[in-house]
Amino acid sequence: MRRPLVAGNWKMHGTRASVDALAQGVSRMEVDASIDVAVLPPFLYLERVQQILAESPVAVGAQNCAKDAWQGALTGEVSAAQLADVGCKLVLIGHSERRQLFGETDEVISRKFIAAQSCGLMPVLCVGESLEQRQAGRTLDVVSEQLGNVIHELGIGAFSNAVIAYEPVWAIGTGLTATPAQAQAVHAAIRAQLADESPSVAQAMRILYGGSVKAVNAVELFGMADIDGGLVGGASLNADEFGAICRAAGS
Repeated sequence: MRRPLVAGNWKMHGTRASVDALAQGVSRMEVDASIDVAVLPPFLYLERVQQILAESPVAVGAQNCAKDAWQGALTGEVSAAQLADVGCKLVLIGHSERRQLFGETDEVISRKFIAAQSCGLMPVLCVGESLEQRQAGRTLDVVSEQLGNVIHELGIGAFSNAVIAYEPVWAIGTGLTATPAQAQAVHAAIRAQLADESPSVAQAMRILYGGSVKAVNAVELFGMADIDGGLVGGASLNADEFGAICRAAGS
């Protein structure tokens, strides 16, 4: 049985005061022993949150990493080795905002994926389609291509220590949410694509849903056969709401 994971992506939000308050709220959450929970603060506050959550079962991860694993002359970048050094356990790779706003290519995403793994971090590979692509009936083609490019570059074995997050771009921060049936269909297709390469990897793979996940829809979403938790955006900025989503994953 796959162990559910709920990860809160705080994106570029927060000040020292608000991050402290949010992290303190998360530290007081009662986390079901049957699930994993993580938060992904902005780079600037990683150590601060790590310290606050030191006695908590909640892991700390990062929202991005450089394509080169170690230190070097890359002004403004943060390496996977540096993230591991401050206690990060996982890192988002290929979030739609990185693909769309910063032009990250499939090659860059594959390099970041392997950089994370080489430093002991678990990559969370994000895939998903735009509204135009969904309306054109291309959802499964787009997601399959995004996933397939990483499999082609790194091999299916690289996914034995990774997580996949399906995030329909049209549902991120919009208030729109894929129906449980829509989300399940894509999750099932992702698992089937993995199974074509390795049934054992496919069976063990945790596939998260992201896209306006809230306490009111979490139970139904997480009840789907191939949805193994959530990558939560705006709702993770409220500790009570995030806690309710985590409880839904453990129910």
